[in-house]
Amino acid sequence: MPDPINTQRRGFIRSALSIGATLCLGACASGASTSSEQRASTRMKNTSGRGVLVRWLGGGVVEIATPDYKQIAFLDAWIWTNKGYSRFSNPKPPEYASKEAFVRYVTTKQPEAVFVLLSHDHSDHMGDYFEMLKGLQEAHLPVKTTGQSDLLRQGLHDYFIKAALDPKLIISNEGSGMNFGGESMHGAMCAYLVPAQHSNASGYPAAGFMLDIGGIRLYLSGDTDLFGDMKLLGERYKPDAAIICVGGGPYTMGPEDAALACAWFGVKEAIPIHYGHNDLVKGIHGGDEFRQAAHQRAPDLKVKVLTPGDTATLGI
Repeated sequence: MPDPINTQRRGFIRSALSIGATLCLGACASGASTSSEQRASTRMKNTSGRGVLVRWLGGGVVEIATPDYKQIAFLDAWIWTNKGYSRFSNPKPPEYASKEAFVRYVTTKQPEAVFVLLSHDHSDHMGDYFEMLKGLQEAHLPVKTTGQSDLLRQGLHDYFIKAALDPKLIISNEGSGMNFGGESMHGAMCAYLVPAQHSNASGYPAAGFMLDIGGIRLYLSGDTDLFGDMKLLGERYKPDAAIICVGGGPYTMGPEDAALACAWFGVKEAIPIHYGHNDLVKGIHGGDEFRQAAHQRAPDLKVKVLTPGDTATLGI
């Protein structure tokens, strides 16, 4: 005659195993399809508050920070030699006027992480790159840089060494940077490398970024033309806002195409940059032209037009 206690125990164990297996399979299936989204969601929840401050530093360069400045990111590194202020007839803020002033400024913020994102190697994007990294490192600030892996590991390797910067320590992922589809984490920030239709002096691919910071995701265009895969990037990464080039001329897409790109990305907010810094690109009205184009292409898009040195909020 079967032992009723053992029978109940075996039934309980079978039920528990069945439930456990179901939960495991469900979790594994979910993890396989959304692991990157889940990781990003976790990182974005681990930030204090929501939203970021964006300061345009002229040309295609911006400073992005959480409201408490504990997390700071720079899109490209043309800081004290930046010529993007003169056509706007406003002086460069003193904290960006020299390497020493810049390092003092960042130091006063007492950041937990400083992330320098290098889109490509043209001088109006990396004119102060190595000096910037060296200055921040010598001030004992928690700085790292990232960008396309071959550009950082090969194209610029000797320049890092010449600047007395250890690539394995200063470049994300232990000196590897990242390639398209890859990610780099620093502090509470995570950057994803995405394509840009542009050139690089050293021949390596130019890039843009998706950046998770302050609980939102930003598309940072770098220099690029309009291209059809922007639709796919919008579906894949679902950015909340865009910081986008609009200068036109010989180098990048202009206001009309940038507005269409924002419509494809599905962003809610946008800041136009990369205009007014030389005579070949759109002048000081480039941002207003982008606003007008966005009104036609993406009527619900909130456009925030800045002049170099100004700050706007996104996602707040």
